[in-house]
Amino acid sequence: MAETFGEFHDEIYRLAGRILQVAQERGLTVGCAESCTGGLVAAALTELAGSSAVFKGGLVCYDPQLKVDLLGVDEQIIAEYGVVSCECAEAMAVGARRVTAADVAVSTTGIAGPGGEEPGSPVGTICFGVAGDAGVRSVRRQVEGDARDAIRLNGTVEALTLLLKELA
Repeated sequence: MAETFGEFHDEIYRLAGRILQVAQERGLTVGCAESCTGGLVAAALTELAGSSAVFKGGLVCYDPQLKVDLLGVDEQIIAEYGVVSCECAEAMAVGARRVTAADVAVSTTGIAGPGGEEPGSPVGTICFGVAGDAGVRSVRRQVEGDARDAIRLNGTVEALTLLLKELA
């Protein structure tokens, strides 16, 4: 798996390990819904032995219709705010929590590039959602990276960081 995460491996591995440790200590489970990270968050969480005690599962919903059909994102959210929005990220996290029956879920939706820019959302824009017992919240970040892989990997680091903060 080191090849998948490249230079990001150590940081992703550290974050995933800490998430699994904290979740297990607290008796919590985690899940995810991903778009632009394409399963990298789930891959990170399942890279470590024993992850099945904590990680319930993840969904990669790249197409907007799958966000609606599988995660229950309201079509009105997509029509009004777009898929690269905090509103969509929050709905995805709520949907991931529901579908996976996890205690806490994280979501990613954004533009990894090199194309796909939208007005107000350049390449590297990623919205993250986190849903748990305390409610749902989201953040919008301009993720660094000069290539698609770097943006996706930086987005994975950010998603894992947010998930860890939610568990802490």
